[in-house]
Amino acid sequence: MGRRSPSWVNTPVLLQAIERYEQGRLPRSMQLWIQTLLEIDQPPTTPLRPGC
Repeated sequence: MGRRSPSWVNTPVLLQAIERYEQGRLPRSMQLWIQTLLEIDQPPTTPLRPGC
């Protein structure tokens, strides 16, 4: 059986993960998940959530 990926993501969970990603407080597996989900190729130089 292949790997499963979510078909949807809860918005509050995603926002919390993005916040922790920006702070460098995510485990490596979660960092890779966020990078894949948001199609991030390299660490961002600006916040992922403008205006926050």
